[in-house]
Amino acid sequence: MSTATRTDTQSPAPHIADSHDLIRVHGARVNNLKDVSIEIPKRRLTVFTGVSGSGKSSLVFGTIAAESQRLINETYSAFVQGFMPTLGRPEVDVLDGLTTAIIVDQQRMGADPRSTVGTATDANAMLRILFSRLAEPHIGSPKAFAFNVPSVRASGAITIDRGAGSKAVKKTFSVTGGMCPRCEGRGTVSDIDLTQLYDDGKSLNEGALTIPGYSMDGWYGRIFGGCGFFDPDKPIRKFTKKELHDLLHKEPTKIKVEGINLTYEGLIPKIQKSMLSKDIDALQPHIRAFVERAMTFTTCPECDGTRLSEAARSSRIGGISIADACAMQISDLAAWVRGLDEPSVAPLLATLRQTLDSFVEIGLGYLSLDRPSGTLSGGEAQRVKMIRHLGSSLTDTTYVFDEPTTGLHPHDIQRMNNLLLRLRDKGNTVLVVEHKPETISIADHVVDLGPGAGAAGGTVCFEGTVEGLRSGGTVTGRHFDDRASLKETVRTPTGALEIRGATSHNLRDVDVDVPLGVLVVVTGVAGSGKSSLVHGSLRQKPGADGEGVVSIDQGAIRGSRRSNPATYTGLLDPIRKAFAKANGVKPALFSANSEGACPSCNGAGVLYTDLAMMAGVATTCEECEGKRFQAAVLDYHLGGRDISEVLAMSVTEAEEFFAEGEAKIPAAHKILTRLADVGLGYLTIGQPLTTLSGGERQRLKLATHMAEKGGVYVLDEPTTGLHLADVEQLLGLLDRLVDSGKSVIVVEHHQAVMAHADWIIDLGPGAGHDGGRIVFEGTPSDLVAARSTLTGEHLAAYVGT
Repeated sequence: MSTATRTDTQSPAPHIADSHDLIRVHGARVNNLKDVSIEIPKRRLTVFTGVSGSGKSSLVFGTIAAESQRLINETYSAFVQGFMPTLGRPEVDVLDGLTTAIIVDQQRMGADPRSTVGTATDANAMLRILFSRLAEPHIGSPKAFAFNVPSVRASGAITIDRGAGSKAVKKTFSVTGGMCPRCEGRGTVSDIDLTQLYDDGKSLNEGALTIPGYSMDGWYGRIFGGCGFFDPDKPIRKFTKKELHDLLHKEPTKIKVEGINLTYEGLIPKIQKSMLSKDIDALQPHIRAFVERAMTFTTCPECDGTRLSEAARSSRIGGISIADACAMQISDLAAWVRGLDEPSVAPLLATLRQTLDSFVEIGLGYLSLDRPSGTLSGGEAQRVKMIRHLGSSLTDTTYVFDEPTTGLHPHDIQRMNNLLLRLRDKGNTVLVVEHKPETISIADHVVDLGPGAGAAGGTVCFEGTVEGLRSGGTVTGRHFDDRASLKETVRTPTGALEIRGATSHNLRDVDVDVPLGVLVVVTGVAGSGKSSLVHGSLRQKPGADGEGVVSIDQGAIRGSRRSNPATYTGLLDPIRKAFAKANGVKPALFSANSEGACPSCNGAGVLYTDLAMMAGVATTCEECEGKRFQAAVLDYHLGGRDISEVLAMSVTEAEEFFAEGEAKIPAAHKILTRLADVGLGYLTIGQPLTTLSGGERQRLKLATHMAEKGGVYVLDEPTTGLHLADVEQLLGLLDRLVDSGKSVIVVEHHQAVMAHADWIIDLGPGAGHDGGRIVFEGTPSDLVAARSTLTGEHLAAYVGT
């Protein structure tokens, strides 16, 4: 039978399915968006720009990505949805043409001490299977190579019911795990400095305990006073051996105090459970300071920091143990895996090679799999998350990126751009929130939000091509081709911080003098050793004038919907005291988290109704009308305003209000001035922290740390999340800090900051073991003239010389 051939030359009418080539958003009102309506082309690269706080994340993450995730969750049964995070429908009239959204954001990876780059990317899981199959001597299943699995043994009788009778059978079982028993898979062992727990010259009743929260006025006082194991009026240094053991190490024991059943436990096991077992970055600042004082962490002597048992370290493939493999730089590990040729595990080797090659391709070949994931920067964490999507066969999905160039040297940005274009060319829709002109310029479509930030933003100022943006007259368009020029004169240093023989991470015995009293920029490709040099070597040194080093890292601000700029910066304390003094009442009345809270909503301003697997509903509290305070508290005024009206002010309004007259509060005015200095004048001081953008949080943190007394300020990529227009303001702030007599050291990739520096220290030449050396020290103009490094070439191209 012959195959029929088409003779008509007319193309068929377009299929109706091909008409859905746009994502349509109409009437979006999430956070500060003002009825935004846009159409985004599918299977194209769309970049969202605008000043920090203009509504980019609200549109991309809070509206498009959130609704996509919610609709996917709704495809599961109600039973399964009960175990998933509940997502509310965004405030939007129409959302059409959505596809599955894969979100690659800048959330730092969990800093759990057991989480490493290998465990977070499944590379460790594949290596464990590989070693369990090929390593000699054979020691067991993949669990035997896992540092999170302890070895356990158990035996006992089990009863089996059979027919009418039952029979007792003795059973023994064991699981061989790879966890080092000494450090329990953490790689470090901790020791407690007892002098930081108590003052042995005092008795307990005299306040001997110096652990935060362990006062004799509360429950702990009752327990220590009524346990009967020691005399609370006797100085601790006069305790007998048994009494000291009971105070420090006693196992949990049931006791009765004042007719109440309680459990007494020694101080050391108690603080180990309540403080030391938690992620140190998640602790409150005063508890974190105590833990850092009281704890000394040393490498585990038994496993030498590898976290693995002796058996796991002794089993090898061609002389390489799993500990050696995880400690290798990933680019070297990829080469080693390529050299393995074993048909029995061929599919596993192929997948492992692909994963490791993805690390190298994305510019993370300098990491090792045993690197704790909590030590990755925001940009590194984001790229680690990208790895699982690079080789994916999925198409027609929407990839959503939050500033993927964060933490990338101009040299690495080109590589990231190629990855974004590759994802698009596979037939995916790529949405990118970005500030860097290098990435904006590769967009097929640009959406510019603004014109300002906060209440002054939330509208679409421009939609179209990159060329259209350049000539469009928006803030982004005007600043798109901005280029900072090199300074004609640089400041003269007042001294120098000497770093000698720095070897942390990949540093190669680095000797460098960091000038003081000037603006120093430390730069170099990602992974060249910048953070190791600055945070590893400078933190321990006092400033030139004896004052300490104030270090401002990239760690995200944690805050609930009850926290706001006023509580985070400490601004609320002087305001509450001033209200209390003016009205002759207690300061606690003016806190929505304390005595002044509206009894109906407990000071939240809204009532939350939990609807199980459906999204909870938040309704404004009718009693306080969302003001969060009791009606009686709003009768008290300061300068003609009540506390809710003060919290509704913007930073700029509040700065004027507290500057003079009856409401003059110098302490509050000082904090507000710092907030205005970092460009947050438009923020409402009572706005929940959960509604702030990444750039706003970064600047809020900067304003708070500026209050600390320090001679040297170390800033880690302060331009993260900042628009081109905001970078100018940041440079002005850095100049003011230096002019006031401070030394400022900035780890930065942004060429505008490099051009503005008085002194540049460039690390490299590459990343990982190809880096760790000083490749240039001198002024920016010398760096541009020499063009001897990657940074020099990119800076020369940037300033147009």
